[in-house]
Amino acid sequence: MGQLLLPLFPKDTKMITPVLGVRTYEGTVFYLLSGMPIHSHAEGDLNKFRYVTSNLLLQGLCSNQNIADAFHVSIDSVARWKKKLFEEGDASFFNEEARHGRSHKLLPDVLARIQIKLNEGLSATSIAKAEKISEGSIRYAIGQGRLKKKISTP
Repeated sequence: MGQLLLPLFPKDTKMITPVLGVRTYEGTVFYLLSGMPIHSHAEGDLNKFRYVTSNLLLQGLCSNQNIADAFHVSIDSVARWKKKLFEEGDASFFNEEARHGRSHKLLPDVLARIQIKLNEGLSATSIAKAEKISEGSIRYAIGQGRLKKKISTP
């Protein structure tokens, strides 16, 4: 029995493996298996890209190295996305972050403790070590106005 489906790909297809390719057309990225589309997403949708490439890996259609080479991403990132899909499932790529742009370490009670220490004249470095957070987090909060440096009075 001969081949049932010829692997025909459009000319502008970038090949990931001999039977798997990717093509961008009118702002949509198409993933083609033997010339047939199997996944698609908008060009700038990183979460969907990570999900689709991880899915391709888990299905055994390509290797981590194939994805890293084709899309110029680090192999560590590819492995991390694959592990995330395997352990946490599809929804892990599409759930909104619960923090909504707020720090997960600088909670209101921690900010209050840090502000007291700043008012006592302690340095950001010593406070960071005591609170087990980075000095940059404290400096960022000061820059954002969430914390105030001690105002020196003459």
